[in-house]
Amino acid sequence: MMTRDAAIVTPVASVLADVRGQPEPPLLSVRDLTLGFRASGGSTKPVVQRVSFDLDAGQSLAVVGESGSGKTLIGKTLLGLLPDAAHIMGGSVSFAGQPLLEQTPAQWRTTRGVGIGMVFQEPMVSLNPAFRIGEQLTEALVRRRGVPRAQAWGQAVAMLERVRVRDPQGCMKRFPHEFSGGMRQRIMLAAVMLLRPRLLIADEPTTALDCVVQKEVLDLMTELTREEGTALIFISHNLALVAAYTEQVLVMRAGVAVETGPAVRVLSKPSHDYTLALLDALPRRLPAVSADVESPDVSGKSAMPLQPPVLEVRDVVIDYQAARSGMAAWFGGKRSVRAVHRTSFSLRAGETLAIVGESGSGKTSLTKVVLGLVEPAEGDVLLSGERFLGTGAKQLQAARRAIQIVFQDPYSSLDPRMRVGALVAEGLRADKRLTAAQRRERVSTALADVSLADHARRFVHELSGGQRQRVAIARALASRPAVIIADEPVSALDVTVQKQVLDMLVSLQARYGFACLLISHDLGVVEQIADRVLVMLRGHIVEEGSRDAVFDDPCHPYTRRLLQAVPELRGNRADGFKVLSREVPAQRLDDAAYFDPESAQQGTGQIGHAIAPRLTEIAQGAAGHRVALQAAA
Repeated sequence: MMTRDAAIVTPVASVLADVRGQPEPPLLSVRDLTLGFRASGGSTKPVVQRVSFDLDAGQSLAVVGESGSGKTLIGKTLLGLLPDAAHIMGGSVSFAGQPLLEQTPAQWRTTRGVGIGMVFQEPMVSLNPAFRIGEQLTEALVRRRGVPRAQAWGQAVAMLERVRVRDPQGCMKRFPHEFSGGMRQRIMLAAVMLLRPRLLIADEPTTALDCVVQKEVLDLMTELTREEGTALIFISHNLALVAAYTEQVLVMRAGVAVETGPAVRVLSKPSHDYTLALLDALPRRLPAVSADVESPDVSGKSAMPLQPPVLEVRDVVIDYQAARSGMAAWFGGKRSVRAVHRTSFSLRAGETLAIVGESGSGKTSLTKVVLGLVEPAEGDVLLSGERFLGTGAKQLQAARRAIQIVFQDPYSSLDPRMRVGALVAEGLRADKRLTAAQRRERVSTALADVSLADHARRFVHELSGGQRQRVAIARALASRPAVIIADEPVSALDVTVQKQVLDMLVSLQARYGFACLLISHDLGVVEQIADRVLVMLRGHIVEEGSRDAVFDDPCHPYTRRLLQAVPELRGNRADGFKVLSREVPAQRLDDAAYFDPESAQQGTGQIGHAIAPRLTEIAQGAAGHRVALQAAA
């Protein structure tokens, strides 16, 4: 193992302490840290107030709390990366026995990466899109550790193997944009751990990843830190992950540490009301009721008689054109890549259908076809029984008014130059059936529906993340759509705001009766509000059925793996909370009986000839519960 820089070796005082039989001081010690932002009048407003904690070598600490509580600011302080407007108002930080906050720029450059490494939420922000992966992984080893370039290349390849990147030699020669989000996060983790830091800060490292990839990345991160003896600070709003992957927890609220201690104790028997509020906000399913009883169902919506579908996707196939690679690139042209194989589903008014699956499974591609943004290679989409794709601009425009979307990141989908009222009204401009007075009425009603009636004159940057998402929902509601597509609508929000937005969405659906197509990788959210679930893998539907059937009786190996990938926090205030792994019933058939997209892909043509699965009704299962089996020989 390589030696560490002299700047971060264990101080002499620690060695003497061991000789005298005294406990070794903590690797990181934060005392009364107070941070503030300079206001326009010259005053400084505190945003983190007198936060203190210790972290020993090899120990893990989770920092949890709602957006704006100061979690990320603490992490940036430890790296000397506070924004210009931020100011350290008081306190001290000691790292490896040395004061951290008084370091010179040269000392900070030595500490970053080698002493303290950081994995950010979005790896594309950290990976330079203009350089190949190999150049980015070896640069720090050569410059910071003095490793010869050939040796650095070998170490980088070995680290990519450790984080389970397929074809690590090939990965070194490719660019970041050629990889999925989960693979980029693995590469970022490899880049940070190559320098063997003594402290790793992970700031929401898996928020944008699906459940299976999330578990793989977190397992790798904890495995590497354990092997290297690296201390870990895990910044997250996911309390279940905190409970499963860390030893200590620090709960932040409005810049104040309200509770701290062992994760098992804090999350099982919290003592502060705010910690209890975070746990109470966790998504959970209500008890199921009989289908023949006229009463609210498991998602809080009223049972309704079966009616014709408002949206039908019939045998849709989606192909994309991609550049050729290798020797084939010399001959030019494009190759067709099949993103979604023959897919059908329907959606009724007042119903919520959730589509879940790994990144790249085809979920977002399907929504683009439904919105008329992508032409399918085969198949069709019907709105209230009528075709609208390829039937003319007028029909497409009417369909787009009837099908609205709420995006994952409202800040990137809302024009920052426009006020909230104008943003909500924008979608009504093309609707000639409404007068100016009716448009104004629609806007005020939509804003009132999302509890933002007095925010019409504000700009987007003046709102919190939850308020921005409410504006996005109000904009979708203004045209009175028949279908709302919610694409990861709460993945970037903390649990308390998540609960508020989801409760509001369910309430609005009950009031207006729109159908909802939910795209999510958060199974807790799906379990809370979905009526039916459709599971996709590599462009194929591998399982579909009612929410209760899919969650309680999963059949396909991928569905089972998906449900078992994420730990759950279950419990109540009286009995406490604990981490549970979801238990699934015994598998009905051998793995070989179920459809596997990997083995089904045959041939080397432009698209390849995939063997289609047989979506088969499950014997002795709930009505409509189907699973993909291997095609009959």
